[in-house]
Amino acid sequence: MLVLLILHLVVALVAPLLVRWWGPRACYLLALAPAAAFGWALARTPAVRDGGAVVETYPWVSQLRLELAFRMTTLSWLMTLLVGGVGALVLVYCARYFATGSVGLARFAAVLVAFAGAMLGLVLSDDLLLLYVCWELTTVFSYLLIGHSTERRSSRWAAAQALTVTTLGGLAMLVGFLMLGRHTGEYRWSALAAADLPSGGYLTTAVLLVLAGALSKSAVLPFTSWLPAAMAAPTPVSAYLHAAAMVKAGVYLLGLLAPVLAAAGPWRPVVLTAGLLTMLAGGWAALRQTDLKLLLAYGTVSQLGLLTVVLGAGTPQAALAGTAMLFAHALFKAALFLVVGAIDHSTGTRDLRELSGLRRHAPLLATVGTLAAASMAGVPPLVGFVAKEAVLAAFADRPLVLAGLVAGTVLTVAYSARFVWGAFADRPPAASVEPDPVPVAMLGPPALLAAAGLVVGLLAGPLGRLLRPYAELLGPVDEGLALWHGPTAALGLSALALGGGAALFALRGPLAGVVERVRAPVDGARGYEWLTHQFDRLAIEVTSVTQRGSLPQYLGTILIVLVVVPGGAMLAARPWRQGIDLWDNPLQLVVGLVIAVAALLAVGARRRLTAMLLVGVTGYGLAMLFVLHGAPDLALTQFLVESATIAVFVLVLRRLPERFSARPLRRSRWVRRSLGVAVGVVLGGFSLVAAGARTAPPISLAFPDLAVAAGYGRNVVNVTLVDIRAWDTMGEISVLVVTATGVASLIFERSRTGPRPRRPRRTEALRHPGPQRPVWLRGGPTLREHRRSIVFEVVTRLLFHTIVLFSLFLLFSGHNAPGGGFSGGLVASLALVVRYLAGGRYELAEAAPVSAGTILGAGLAVSVGTGVAALVAGRSVLDSVKVDLALPGVGDLHLVTSLFFDAGVYLIVVGLMLDILRSLGAEVDRHIEATGKRERGLVVDPEGNRR
Repeated sequence: MLVLLILHLVVALVAPLLVRWWGPRACYLLALAPAAAFGWALARTPAVRDGGAVVETYPWVSQLRLELAFRMTTLSWLMTLLVGGVGALVLVYCARYFATGSVGLARFAAVLVAFAGAMLGLVLSDDLLLLYVCWELTTVFSYLLIGHSTERRSSRWAAAQALTVTTLGGLAMLVGFLMLGRHTGEYRWSALAAADLPSGGYLTTAVLLVLAGALSKSAVLPFTSWLPAAMAAPTPVSAYLHAAAMVKAGVYLLGLLAPVLAAAGPWRPVVLTAGLLTMLAGGWAALRQTDLKLLLAYGTVSQLGLLTVVLGAGTPQAALAGTAMLFAHALFKAALFLVVGAIDHSTGTRDLRELSGLRRHAPLLATVGTLAAASMAGVPPLVGFVAKEAVLAAFADRPLVLAGLVAGTVLTVAYSARFVWGAFADRPPAASVEPDPVPVAMLGPPALLAAAGLVVGLLAGPLGRLLRPYAELLGPVDEGLALWHGPTAALGLSALALGGGAALFALRGPLAGVVERVRAPVDGARGYEWLTHQFDRLAIEVTSVTQRGSLPQYLGTILIVLVVVPGGAMLAARPWRQGIDLWDNPLQLVVGLVIAVAALLAVGARRRLTAMLLVGVTGYGLAMLFVLHGAPDLALTQFLVESATIAVFVLVLRRLPERFSARPLRRSRWVRRSLGVAVGVVLGGFSLVAAGARTAPPISLAFPDLAVAAGYGRNVVNVTLVDIRAWDTMGEISVLVVTATGVASLIFERSRTGPRPRRPRRTEALRHPGPQRPVWLRGGPTLREHRRSIVFEVVTRLLFHTIVLFSLFLLFSGHNAPGGGFSGGLVASLALVVRYLAGGRYELAEAAPVSAGTILGAGLAVSVGTGVAALVAGRSVLDSVKVDLALPGVGDLHLVTSLFFDAGVYLIVVGLMLDILRSLGAEVDRHIEATGKRERGLVVDPEGNRR
């Protein structure tokens, strides 16, 4: 199962490249990933046929007892078939649906494959926390897919609405999962189901939170509005996400949890009430739609209400009927959406008022659409009829629920007939539409799905035996699935529903006014808009009160609260130790005095550059304290960080006035100084309290031995970063990459690579014969003479490569000596800083002719890939392995795999610093040059060059 997820990840990563090579035809190859999941699940049918399970478990975070736990039983087997099979057919369909050169197709294909992998992980997860991770991944990917047409406001709005609603529901569901896992001590559902669940209000709260997530994901009332809006997505997205996959996640979760939680107090009332109301409201709304895609969207909402009722009811017969309906709905609804896509593709419209005579011009397409719609209406011998009859039979002992289901089925028949009539019938006086030929790749997938609905309907008995083990989790099953049970009450109700739906469709003209006027008291879309508008207004009101535009005021408020609240509590409790050693070495006192004097002088400095240098002295003094404490690794890192920080400050100060403003007034200065002293005293007290608050031996005592035994290195600091606490480092570098990308997106209008130095033309050399001034750096001549320093250029030319080699030395030696990826990356970054200061922005582009984003992405990929490689090799994530090699002519080589993780850190640090240099350095230079030329009345191109 893990291999399937990795396969989807790899295919998603290479998808953009394949699409750029082969265009939409690459979707044929991309379809192999979900097809592999379908084939794998089909091959495992004997393992789950009799109630067995396919289980895979991989260690993840052992201290938290977290594992990558996968488990496939009957219900997840069925969902895997749907996710893989429909996903493969949709990708085949996309190969002809999209035209060559379609905007964003490379991203679309990658995201669709990634969504298929996330959905596969969701249905196969046995751990609730892993399920939640995949749950939110499907939310993010669906957001990208729904908002595929970024130039359209409706797409962006629909994507944001789907993201907001499903994310909020998912967060509520996570809290419910945490409550259940906290009480039972288990997060694996297979183990949690056998544990003692909490009782009373605790369980009620957990169940309601979980239901909020499930109902919002499946667009069940009161969360229905996002699904019709999501029809702004391309039709293949609607066929996959909103018919066969994403919206099934909520009802799948209901089916997964029902055997254990159905007896909990609020479960059945909420599920049955919300499901029935959704079924009726969605079916009624479908009757007034003129857009075929919206008609199917509201029909999907109605069918999801039905699935919520049957899969959440928690009875054996309902569970069997629910799984059959889950399967049937995916077949006919995905087929219908694909048919609508083919109609739109060949005619240019989905409006049933403009379509006429399509059955004569596209008979095969009309046959496929009619067959799928008949299954949706429950016409025998299709699988939709088998499932619908089983649903009605399962609720024979619940008259009220049964009446609601029959009424909803009548509406289903009516809007199914409306779909066939609107898409394919002859309706004079509308002109007959002559469509373009429908490609085989677009007709084949819906034809296969519709034909499968017919074949499976005829094989209802074998299907029932395959689904029976899931139903038996809730008790003995009295009656299986069959195409013919004899003259039963359920059969009579099915006939009544077909007749009632046909009559309702026949009376569509006289009832049109009633259908149009009778609506829900609150429209879902308008309700969502009103709610978000109220939140916006609340945010504006709160901001206007609390955000006054004064940074000193914000900072002062925070620091006053810090001093008064925790500082006052500390002063009242006095938890610090009585005996305090002021220093271990007299030199520490000297360094401390230097730091204090520099800090005081920085406060009174009037020039910004002077204040910055004095602050740098305090940082270097802290590094000296690390040296005196015997921590060379920390000292090296502090020295490098301080140097890089000073360089960044210098870049920023160029755009600020030379001196600080005359404010604040003299009286307020003493207030601020007093506050600063108070904060310093409080933070010092916090340090003392934290140092003396430990009651147990620190775990770091075991780090030296663990570094040698498990990390194979003698530098405890570096081994801790890349091995013992590698997960922490992974989180930190991920934040760095995300932050750098976000900042760059706000600053750069063009590529993050930067301009290349301009080579002098040959004609210029001929125009000025004679000895030329030697060019030590190619970017140097692009600077004005007063900004150039030949000495600086020569020194840079001589030392740059040495500094880079030294950074690599720190990277490779850091496992056993001071250094590592972070320190090495900082050294390499400082080499780039020197190159930029000596030759300007063109020289920086010459030194690093690659995008910072590429370096950041490569670094993160290397670090993450190290963890994944360990997992694939059967070890724990980020587990280090020592490799001993004997190389001829070199000797014995001892390599630890955590070096690759450290190399990723090295690249990320370099990429981050390169982004800073280009944004605060090269980009600011370009703006300065452009501003100066505009002031002189010259025309400037996007690169800041005079024209």
